[in-house]
Amino acid sequence: MDTQQVSAPSRTPSSGVVHINIRLTDGYSIISNRLSQHRDMSLLAIGLGTHIQSLPAGRRIGVKALAEIFPESEARIAAALRELEHHGFLRRIRERVQGGRVATRTESYNHPEAAARRAGAARVSPAVRVTPAAPVVPVVPAVPVATSAPAPAPAPVRVPECEPAPVPVPASEPPVVREPVPDPAPRLVPSPAAPKPPPPPLPFPRRPSAPLFDEAARLLAGLQVSAPLFVLSEVDVERLTPGVAAWLERGVRPDAVRVALTDDPPVPLRHPAKLVRHRLVALLPPPVPAAVPVVPLQNCDDCDRGFRSPVPGRCGECRDVRAYADDGPCLLGG
Repeated sequence: MDTQQVSAPSRTPSSGVVHINIRLTDGYSIISNRLSQHRDMSLLAIGLGTHIQSLPAGRRIGVKALAEIFPESEARIAAALRELEHHGFLRRIRERVQGGRVATRTESYNHPEAAARRAGAARVSPAVRVTPAAPVVPVVPAVPVATSAPAPAPAPVRVPECEPAPVPVPASEPPVVREPVPDPAPRLVPSPAAPKPPPPPLPFPRRPSAPLFDEAARLLAGLQVSAPLFVLSEVDVERLTPGVAAWLERGVRPDAVRVALTDDPPVPLRHPAKLVRHRLVALLPPPVPAAVPVVPLQNCDDCDRGFRSPVPGRCGECRDVRAYADDGPCLLGG
C-alpha cells in the first residue's frame, strides 16, 4: 500500500507584497538595498539612482539626456541628481583632457560608506610602488649596417591624473561689526565737604488760628501714647506744630494724621522728630476744594414767585418794572 505524501504548508504571506521571482540569466543588474530602500531620499532619486547603476560605463547621464528619456522635467531630474550626490551615490568630477577641453566624469557608488572608508585608508597609508631592478646588459660595440634608419617612435602622451572634485567651501559669514559701547556717564557724587541743600520747608496753614495750633500740639504730644517710639521733646513739638496744623486744615482727621506719622517706622528708630518732619512734608495731602456757596431761595414781595438771592426782596423782573415806572411817564394806574 502506498504511503500518502503530506505536502508542506505554503509560506505565501496572507497580506503585503508577494514576490514572484524567476531566475535571471541576462539583462539584470545588482542593486544594493542601501539605495533601493533609502529612507531619506525621494522615490524619484531612488529610481534615477537605480537607472544610473544599471547603465553601462561611458553612458552620458546629463540632465538633458535623461529628460529626453523620462517624462520628468529637467528641474525634477536635477533635484534628484543633487539628492544622489548629497547622499554619496554620485560624484561629479571635472577634469581637463587632451586638447584643453574640460570634461565631466560621473562616478556612481553602490556602497558610499565602504568607498569613503577605502578612500580614507588610501589617504592615510598610500601604497608604495617598488620598481624591480633592470638586468645588466653588456655593452657591445655597434657595427655599422647599411640599412635605412627606422622612423622615430612617437613621444608618449602623458595623461593627467584625475584631480579630486573640488570641495565646496561655504561662504564665509560677513564679519560682525560691533558698535563701540559708550562709556557710562560718570556718577556725580558730591564730595563730603560740599554744602548740603536746605531741607524743604515745613507746611504751614493758610488760615492759622489758635485753636488749630492747640489741636496740632496736643496731637504731637500724645504720639507716644499710641506709639511709644515717638517720644518728642517740647522743642520738637513747637517746631512741628505748624505742619500738623496744615494737615488738620486740609480736612484730615486727627486719627488719620497719627497713623500717617507713626505707621511702620524703621528699626531702630534713632530720630523720631526727623521722621515726623519728613512725613509731614512728603505725605502732605492736597487741600480740600472750596465748597460752592448755595444761594438761598426767596419769594418775590410783588409777584410771590420764587427766585434765588442772598437777601429777600423783589425778583429781577419786578425790579425792572418798578425802575421803568419810576424813570418814565406814569403809564400804570394806581
